[in-house]
Parts: sequence; C-alpha cells; structure tokens
Amino acid sequence: MINRELLEPQSIVVVGGSNNQHKPGGAIVRNLLQGGYKGTLRIVNPKETQVQGIKVFHDVKELPPTELAVLVIPAKLCPDAAEVLARDKGVRAFIIISAGFGEETKAGAALEQQILDTCERYGAALIGPNCIGMLNRHHHSVFTQPIPALNPKGVDFVSGSGATAVFILESAVIKGLQFNSVWSIGNGKQIGIEDVLQYMDEHFDPEKDSHVKLLYIENIANPDKLLFHASSLIRKGCRIAAIKAGSSESGSRAASSHTGAIASSDSAVEALFRKAGIVRCHSREELTTVGCIFHVQHSTLSAPPSTLTPPPSTLHNFAIVTHAGGPGVMLTDALSKGGLAVPKLEGADAEELKTKLFPGSSVANPIDILATGTAEQLGIAIDYCEHRFDNIDAIAVIYGTPGLTTLYEAYEVLHQKILECKKPIFPVLPSLHTAGPEVAEFLQKGHVNFSDEVTLATALTQMMHTPPPAPPEIELFGVDVPKIRDVISNISCQDGPTSSWLAPESVRELFSCAGIPMVPEQVSTELDELTAFAEKVGFPVVAKVVGPVHKSDVGGVTLNIRTTEHLALEFKRMMQIEGATGVMVQKMLRGTELFIGAKYEERFGHVVLCGLGGIFVEVLKDVQSGLAPLSYTEAFSMIRSLKGYKILQGTRGQQGINEKKYAEIIVRLSTLLRFATEIKEIDINPLLADGNNIVAVDARIRIEK
Repeated sequence: MINRELLEPQSIVVVGGSNNQHKPGGAIVRNLLQGGYKGTLRIVNPKETQVQGIKVFHDVKELPPTELAVLVIPAKLCPDAAEVLARDKGVRAFIIISAGFGEETKAGAALEQQILDTCERYGAALIGPNCIGMLNRHHHSVFTQPIPALNPKGVDFVSGSGATAVFILESAVIKGLQFNSVWSIGNGKQIGIEDVLQYMDEHFDPEKDSHVKLLYIENIANPDKLLFHASSLIRKGCRIAAIKAGSSESGSRAASSHTGAIASSDSAVEALFRKAGIVRCHSREELTTVGCIFHVQHSTLSAPPSTLTPPPSTLHNFAIVTHAGGPGVMLTDALSKGGLAVPKLEGADAEELKTKLFPGSSVANPIDILATGTAEQLGIAIDYCEHRFDNIDAIAVIYGTPGLTTLYEAYEVLHQKILECKKPIFPVLPSLHTAGPEVAEFLQKGHVNFSDEVTLATALTQMMHTPPPAPPEIELFGVDVPKIRDVISNISCQDGPTSSWLAPESVRELFSCAGIPMVPEQVSTELDELTAFAEKVGFPVVAKVVGPVHKSDVGGVTLNIRTTEHLALEFKRMMQIEGATGVMVQKMLRGTELFIGAKYEERFGHVVLCGLGGIFVEVLKDVQSGLAPLSYTEAFSMIRSLKGYKILQGTRGQQGINEKKYAEIIVRLSTLLRFATEIKEIDINPLLADGNNIVAVDARIRIEK
C-alpha cells in the first residue's frame, strides 16, 4: 500500500541517523536537510546527543508521534523497532535501508516477514528492505548521490536495484534529465514495481503528474498487473520505457521443437512490453536517452491505435542542422538504418536558405552551416526547417566547439528556438569538456542534451518500433471457440497421463476451427490411399513420417516425389522408421518459408513467435515475440521488427508476401491459444507464402491435461 505518510510525511524519523555523512545514516540526514524538507525531522541514535544540528533521541520509545520512519540499523533490530514505531508512535510508513534480509538468508527472510506482518497489522506502507530509499519533491530519503533536479513534470523512476538506480541517475543528470520521483524498492516485500505503477495509474492527474515513467526491473512478480497498469497509463498519455535485466537464460527446459529451442523468459518479457506499449531498453544510456526524448515532446511521439494497418509514426522525416559534417553523416546513417528518413531538401526554399549561409555550406540535408557558421545562421536554418520545409517532422541540431570559441550565444539561440518551434528539436551538444560551462547553462534552462548522435538515433528507432498498447478486446472473427473447446476436450494424451503431441488429424481440426489454412494432406497406413490422394492433387508431392517429432532427424521427409513408384518406395522405407505410425502425403508447394510458434510461459501465458522459416529460425533465430491474445497492431509490429523483413517485402525481383495474411494467421493462432490453454507448445514450420496465399505445411502441437 502507498499512502500519504510515505509520499508527503509531516514528520520523519531517521533511526540510525549519524554525523558520519560517509555512512548511510548520516547521508540520509544530510540529503533530507539539503533537500529542504519542511516537516519535522527527528533522529534516533543511542550514542549521540546531536546529529547534524538536530537534537537526538536515544531510543525509539522516547519519540513523539511520527509519520514516516527511515530505518538504517542492523537487520536484526528492525522488527522490534518497527513494532514499537507502528504500535506506539503512529508510524504509518517505513523505508528500510538496511540489508541482511531475504536477499541473504532464510533467517533474514523471517525478519523481513515479521516487518511485513507489522506493517499489514497497522496499515503502514513499506519500501524495502535493502534499498537506497526514495525521494520526491517533499523529502529526499535516500543516502546516495546524485540528487537530480526535481520538477513536477520530470520523470518518475522506479528501480528494483539501488546501485543500478544510482548509475542510471548519473547518466540522466549529465543529460539534464529532471525527475519528479525516484523509487528504490529493494526486496519489494510489500511494494513492488507493479504496485508503484498501480498507484500512479489509479491516482493519475494529467494536469499535475509526470507523463514519463522509467523502470529498471529485475523480477516481474505479476506480469498481468504490470501489463494492465502500464497500458492504462500509456492510454492516459504517459510514456514508459524499461530495462528488464536477467532475461538471457531460458532455463533447463528440454527443446522439443524450434519454438522450444528459441522461446525463453526474454521472449516473454519482449512480448509483454510490446503488448503494454513499453519501450524496451537494454542499457542505462539507452534508457536515459529515451527518457530525454520523452522529455523533448512526449505527445508528438504518440501513435494512435490501429486495427488492420500498422500504426503510423508521427516523427519520420528528420532535418539535421550541424556545423560538423561527420556527425551529421553518422546521424543520417543511424536514422536511415533504423527506418527513419533524412529527406533531401531542394527547390526554391532550399536555394534561398543557401544564400543566407556562408559559401560552401550545404542545405541538401544534413544542413551543414560550416565550422565558421554563426549563431544567427543556426537560427535561420532552424527557422527554415520549422516554417518552410513541410516534409520535415523533427530537427536534430549538432553543435559543439573545437575549443576556439564560446557557445553561449549559439546555445541561447537554440534555447529560444526550442521554446518557439512546434516541431521537436533534439540538441546534440558533444563538447562536454571544452564547452562544459555553456552546456551546463543550457541544461539549467530545463533542456536535455544528447551528446552522442548515434545513441539518439538508436533510441528514436526503438521508440518508433514500439506499438501503442494493444486493445483489450480479443479478435474472434472467424474463430470457432466452442468447436476448439470440443476438439481439445475429446483429445486423450498418448505420451503419458498429462502430455501428448497431437496426431496430424487433430492439428488439422484445430487449425480449421481457427481459420488457419493448411496444405492438402492425407495420412494413412495404406499405400493405396496415399497413391490415390497423390494422383488427385497432382504430383510432385511430399512424404513425411508420422510419429517421430523430429521427422528430418530420422530421415522422415522426402520432397519432390514425382511418380507412384517413388512414392511406394518412400512409403515402405518410412513405415520401417522406429516410432512410425503412418505416412503423410502433401501437395508439393514452393514459396517463401515462414515460421510461427508458441510456448506457454509460467505467469506470462502463451508467447507467440514469428519469423522467416528455414535457416532464419534454425540458425539465425530471427524471430519476434508477442503475448497472446494478439491484436493486428501487435502482429504487424512483430513482422516489421524482423531483421529479414525486407525479404518479406520482396527483394531482387522476387514477389513479397501477403503481409496482412501473415498477420491474420498470427492473430488467429493467438486467439486459438487463448481458448486452448492446454496447448503448451506449437510449431508451424514452415508456412509457405506464394503470392497472396499463405498455408501451413508442417505443424506440431503439444498439449498437457
């Protein structure tokens, strides 16, 4: 629970506060005093009479009633102190800095549980234990530095790691990013990251509250709660970016299919963030850079939801104004690589701009005003981008110094243009050493600085590829839910009491219920039936053994069978393969190989994967993930985020695939999974795309009952 006493306490006691500012107890007192805390500050220390100018109480029993207690004492002393404070002194919020609890030993976990029981009994909020504290505009109850500039429109930052929070703050402060609040949840015994988001969501005031949330997550305890409240905040106009650390290990699960080999906890995280509309970051620099982009103009980057078409980007075409050619070229390359554009500027307006710059300047885009370009010319170039070039959505300004001149005038022009222009301006001021004072003054005016142009482009790309939150409605059109349940309920597990790979006819029946097209096929133990089917659909055909899961590994797949004699030979051979229960014959098709798979992840649900088939999934593992059930927006985002997406569009004279049809199959499969939770693993590899048609050629489904 999060209450007023935690956020806006009228009185605070630091239990373990000291004069030694190099220790947590002393540093917290210092930060509270320097932060201008306006309430009553009390200290408990049995060995001191005065701490940093404040009279000291020697025991918590001596305290008058107090609202918030910050505990910086040994773990073994915390439960008794918490009991006295909550029972006798009216404390209704605790921030426990102390370590040595559940993160270390079972005995520590027991102490932690005692504190939680006390808080629950008296209705008190609990942050920690094992954290750096929390700070907002009312109190700075942290023992670390730096203390960032605080602003009601600054960033709300929530971290599952105290040390990492400090490093992220370091990265942010250098960029000029301001904060509204910082939450270090530590062990999160009562209040976790999901709980903080819930409070921010349920109490959100669009006029007063921050619209930007940054998260550092080490454990997602409640994926549904995170998804619900993050999506809700984003729909209310907020932007959220997050790092999820510790997702690289897939665990000890046996890989029984391509999906099993690829799906991991990281796939689930990627899928959850995509569904929520959270921008996924992978480093401190990327997270704080995204935060700065949100700060520049978060509303400009909001993309409206869509159904059958991908969401449009509101920032696509960039103008680059610079006095250094190299960084302008690197930014152009990085933006283009990420799918953003730096369009050529030409025509009468471009020629007119050129006359206002020094000879040798370029206006083609990047607009290079040369190293000798003046502050006035910088302003003129920005004005043309704002008012005269209609094909420009945003402006990046790269402006540093070789150490020969001061930049106060140029940065003042940039400051004024940021205030005046409707198009967002992204300042790239690289001279942090030679122009440190000038950059510092610019940041003090409330701006941010992207000191590296490629990092800026990478963050912009990641944001543009993040879809809006998925709609809560499930796409049911064309999916026969009652029939799906009927099919599942009539399936008996063959491999054991709880688990089974489905027979081909059951797979086909489920796909028919979901409207997923499959290539014509016949399964039989009789050669005459298979021969008749092959003659009906026409040679060439494909023969596959039925029974073994990995058909190719046991020589159970033969392509391009053109005669009845060849089919008879392959039938005889395959029926002798160990575990064979029959042979499947399919019409031989050609086209672009695609892949769709899904795996059930504990707590997350079904993670759906898509990508190109063949070597792309087997070796390169070029896949994207989404969390079932999926919307069309999510499906399009998954497809367009593939590294091999250009192949799907069509390259070197080859026809592209029907992208809408591919997205439709992904969505239909995710709906099937939503109503067939018994399915734990599914592998469709390949789907063959030929012109406007896409059909499933080979599919495996494992269920558990």
